[in-house]
This record gives sequence, C-alpha cells and structure tokens, in this order.
Amino acid sequence: QVQLVESGGGLVQAGGSLRLSCVASGNDFSNYVMGWFREAPGKEREFVASISRSGNRIGYGESMNDRFTISRDNAKNTVYLQIDSLKPEDTAVYYCVAKFSPDYVGIYYFRTYYDYWGQGTQVTASS
Repeated sequence: QVQLVESGGGLVQAGGSLRLSCVASGNDFSNYVMGWFREAPGKEREFVASISRSGNRIGYGESMNDRFTISRDNAKNTVYLQIDSLKPEDTAVYYCVAKFSPDYVGIYYFRTYYDYWGQGTQVTASS
C-alpha cells in the first residue's frame, strides 16, 4: 500500500511555469512505475506522463509536448512534473499515480494499470 500526496499546483498566468511534486509513503518507491494524469472540467481524465522505476524510460501523452517534463528522485520518494509555458487549456486537476511493478522496466500509458492515485492538485492558467 502506498499513499501519494501531490503539491505545487496553483493559479498562474499563461506563459508561466509550475513544478508539481508527489511524495509517496513507504520505503520501496523504486519498485513503482509512476505517472501523472489530468482532468479538466467536462473532459475525460487524460494521460500526461509516465516514468519507469529507474527513470530511464519516459513517455508522454499524445497531446502533450515538450512543455511537460516528468522526473523522479528515488532517494526522496518523489516524482515531479514540470510544466512550462502554461496555457489556459492546461487548467485541470493533476493526479499522481503509481503501479507496483518490481520486475518491470517499462512504463504504463493507460489509467487502468495504475493501482494508486493521489487526491489531485489544481492547476489553473489564466489568460
């Protein structure tokens, strides 16, 4: 069992940047594939990014571009999502997710694979 706590969301002007953090409980963080999803009002939850246990494999959602950067620090039990050049369409609740996968070297794109979800952090980019 792992608990995920996100932070770093907020209200920023379009063009600004945010770095979201997600801290996981427990002492086996390196056994989890981590990721981020987002959900905008009236839209389906959308895959943002995933990172492998070691951090050497990364994937992003189709509608994401190089404005998004996922990273992790296994020593700190933390995964990050850097969002640059924020746009109003980035406004959403961002969720941190985790999948226990001690023997897997890849990443996961689909929400059904993830066992654990954080409570979400609101990101609002004003125009």
